[in-house]
Amino acid sequence: MDLQLRGKNVLVTGAGQGLGRAIGLAFAGEGANVAFHYNSSADGAEEGAKEAAALGVKAIAVGANLRDGESVTRAVAEVADQLGSIDVLVNNAAATQSKPFLETTEEDWAPQIGVTVAGTLRVTQAVVRHMAGNGGGSIVSLMGDSGRVGESRLLVTATTRATTVGLTKSLAKELARHQIRANAVSIALVRTQSLDAHTGNADEAKMKKILAAYPLRRLGTPADITPTILLLASPLSSWTTGQIVSVNGGYTMP
Repeated sequence: MDLQLRGKNVLVTGAGQGLGRAIGLAFAGEGANVAFHYNSSADGAEEGAKEAAALGVKAIAVGANLRDGESVTRAVAEVADQLGSIDVLVNNAAATQSKPFLETTEEDWAPQIGVTVAGTLRVTQAVVRHMAGNGGGSIVSLMGDSGRVGESRLLVTATTRATTVGLTKSLAKELARHQIRANAVSIALVRTQSLDAHTGNADEAKMKKILAAYPLRRLGTPADITPTILLLASPLSSWTTGQIVSVNGGYTMP
């Protein structure tokens, strides 16, 4: 199926490694031009851009600290300058931490709020200003199921992730007049480089217990997630907005 993404310009945040980088490459595979955003994973973003360019599309790596407004504004302007008007924004960047809530401090909370909440607002606003003057676009935001159903040891992460629901639905209602759609994909555990941070370096027995919570009895892979993101970003989903789509192996069922 042709998803009609060829020639579209896409910005993926947190694309220097893991799922974000896989998302960027998936768009490149559909013929889209891709900006791989990074904060600290410059080498990974540069490598991702090289892989994407090898597929015959335009691709760049662009650095920005999402906790700094000026940095975000410069990065979005750079993407628009090098690729053209931004058609798709994928909000993938987030900060997470597994820790009992009573042991957390405000210093623990700050990066999660700064990146996942305020950072997402910053980059979304900057991109929307471009989209609104260029005929519209699509925003797809990633979130974890912890933000929908809660999770022990992930209270702060779940709180920040839950804001994605309100953001997505509000964007969909307010920006429809600009032909901008907004949807979100809610995921459970996905096998990437950061998996150990979420599972606590689980041994075989603990992993078996984790998998028991999944009706499909396996964790996800980036290849399980990217098709839904591509479809929501595609013009084929032009009548879909304000939706939270679960891709999670059945871990939660809304």
